[in-house]
Amino acid sequence: MEQQILFTNDICEALKDFTTKILHDRLFILFDTETLHYCLPVVTPFMNDYDMAHPNMKIETIFIEHTDQAKTIETLTEVWQALSNRHASRHSLLINVGGGMVTDLGGFAAATFKRGIKFINVATTLLGAVDAAVGGKTGVNLGSLKNEVGAFAPADAVIISTKFFETLDHVNLLSGYAEMLKHGLLSDKQHLNDLLNYDIEHWDTETLLPLLKTSVQVKQQVVRQDPYEKGLRKALNLGHTFGHAFETWCMRNGHPVLHGYAIAWGLVCELIMSHQQVTFPSQTLYDIANFVKENYGPLNITCNDYPAIYELMTHDKKNEGDEIVFTLMHNVGDAALNYTANKEQIGATLDIYRDLMGI
Repeated sequence: MEQQILFTNDICEALKDFTTKILHDRLFILFDTETLHYCLPVVTPFMNDYDMAHPNMKIETIFIEHTDQAKTIETLTEVWQALSNRHASRHSLLINVGGGMVTDLGGFAAATFKRGIKFINVATTLLGAVDAAVGGKTGVNLGSLKNEVGAFAPADAVIISTKFFETLDHVNLLSGYAEMLKHGLLSDKQHLNDLLNYDIEHWDTETLLPLLKTSVQVKQQVVRQDPYEKGLRKALNLGHTFGHAFETWCMRNGHPVLHGYAIAWGLVCELIMSHQQVTFPSQTLYDIANFVKENYGPLNITCNDYPAIYELMTHDKKNEGDEIVFTLMHNVGDAALNYTANKEQIGATLDIYRDLMGI
């Protein structure tokens, strides 16, 4: 079933509409401590109206800690337990209100509780809107390994509202924008140029919305053709083999970074590898590298860090046997799937990355 995706700033009306159409016996809403503060007031009118209309079936709320470090099996168990203690059944409905951590974990909780209940994602961050909430991937981390345990489970509906983005600070906005850059590379030169030339320092919801819609459409088109990542969907992993390793490396060193920052650095590395292996255009590589350097800054690594980063790559879910698998690019809009690289090639890529980033 293809996800229903609705762009709207009338969030309460959208929730009312979807909860009327999606039959359920009980309704649960999952927040984290950040969305509890910023987003609960936005959905409270819907909750009040729902409770008045269903006096014998009032909404149950579940709260979990904020930050990606809470995306653990322990937190997942807490959500399962809350659903069980409050008598959720296979016919219950879970609404996940939050960023990628909430929709990843909440989606996996819904996908596995009593072998699967229906759920709705309400994306409250740019990253969640373009990445985690859309496409049907759910999961939790295993220790410091990103999304090591999960399932393919599309939400029954996704609500995206730029209203929530007004509370985002600049670094969180940039975190989501990195995934939009990835989609730009996978689509066409015009969309990529629009992204590279957009004044991200002075963004507003009106001018960002068309870029966001196009980005989500790019992902939808890929997922529609390959929902379980047997082929084409692997293109969406661009930047993520290096990116997930960078993210985990930073976490292990006590300096966690936002997901999108790691992906931005990963995009540069995998475009370097694309230039080396499948002749990706050097000018486009420089354009992306300069954009990342100016807006995200560099990940400060030395050659002494290469072995640890390589070891983390060996745990990547895309790997086949002992080979580390990458998505590369022939050109903008032309992905090259299932390429591999050895330890020496990865080290050489990191050398060039450091040169481009001025480290």
